[in-house]
Amino acid sequence: MNETASDRLFRNEAGRMVAALTRLFGLHNLGLAEDVVQDAFCRALEVWKLRGIPHNPSAWLMSTAKNRALDVLRRERTARNFAPDLGRLLETEWTLANTVAEVFDAAGIADDRLRMMFSCCHPQLPEAAQTMLVLHLVAGFGAGEIAGAFVSTHAAVEKRLTRSKRTLAQTGPLFDIAGSADFAQRLPAVQRALYLLFNEGYHGASARAAVRSDLCREAIALTRLLAEHALGDVPSTRALCALMYLNAARLPARLDAFGDLSPLYEQDRTRWDRGLIETGCDWLDRSATGSEVNRYHVEAAIASVHARATHFEATNWTQIVALYDTLLTIAPSPIVALNRAIALAQLRGPQAGLDAIAAISDRRRLEQYPFYHAALGELERRRQRPAVAAKHFDAAFSLARNDAERRFLKTRVAACAAAAS
Repeated sequence: MNETASDRLFRNEAGRMVAALTRLFGLHNLGLAEDVVQDAFCRALEVWKLRGIPHNPSAWLMSTAKNRALDVLRRERTARNFAPDLGRLLETEWTLANTVAEVFDAAGIADDRLRMMFSCCHPQLPEAAQTMLVLHLVAGFGAGEIAGAFVSTHAAVEKRLTRSKRTLAQTGPLFDIAGSADFAQRLPAVQRALYLLFNEGYHGASARAAVRSDLCREAIALTRLLAEHALGDVPSTRALCALMYLNAARLPARLDAFGDLSPLYEQDRTRWDRGLIETGCDWLDRSATGSEVNRYHVEAAIASVHARATHFEATNWTQIVALYDTLLTIAPSPIVALNRAIALAQLRGPQAGLDAIAAISDRRRLEQYPFYHAALGELERRRQRPAVAAKHFDAAFSLARNDAERRFLKTRVAACAAAAS
């Protein structure tokens, strides 16, 4: 199994295993749960190297983790306190094996992942730390991936994760999803982490690939899990589902046949997944209850406008600009302002877009974002200023995060240079 496949398997399964093991061991033994997961994965690499990869590697890993959990519980149950709510079920051999099996079944793991998500969003932890913990413990992100998502360094994220896990382990038992009074208080942080997980797959900072559909699928699965819970089935969660489905529908066209990035105006819309669009629109309709309108509602509405356009020129840019105006009042950020400026350029011309970018008050925060410079280059190209556009595309190229982005920007630099000569 090559390194990329190993990393992918670990990311996909680590969150499920950590959640189940923490349910058994207790949140105060979070480090022990992580050790068992690491041990199970190392064991897999050793065995599979000799015997080959099993037909169902996920089931093999889960079975190994379950057996290791039984070993730990039998060996240490007289010296260590485990999950308090499971109590005597873990203390006697008559009930131990059945209890562990129930925790590791599919329904048990689903509930435990929800418990872990909400436990990570403890109010004692800063907002950024909550999101990092969800990505790390529930979604299986490594420190490097989290560093890319937060525009930070590997070392800084490692330190923050260590401190945050230490704090989390001292917060008490796992979150009670059955009827906790602060479910609603923690819900926005959980939604925010899932939103970031999807975005990292859709257009994140990964050095490996410009598009990571597996992360998008994982984010959708976890958000559906949240929406299927009685307390999580609220308009904001439904809107988040809508946004993810509508954007995921465009994934097949984000890369062309050669693996190169395809911008929205060049995408083959026959490759968009109409089934996902219908599902997303259905979730958006279901989210239109009550008086609350948040960023997920507005972003999903923007995505639905794009989805309804049969070709790029048919896009209702007036509606999209109006929606971005609303989004700027709800969730202002330089990225939102940049996206509004790009939409405004489609409506009123490239100069209007450049003026809107110049008016972004904190646009310095965009300096390390390659597609800020690419947007400037595209608008200058449309103004028939290829030499200026080439400089912007060259700046974007120097900040590109993976080969697909570099190839995309290199072609833009070359085309502008040729037009300027």
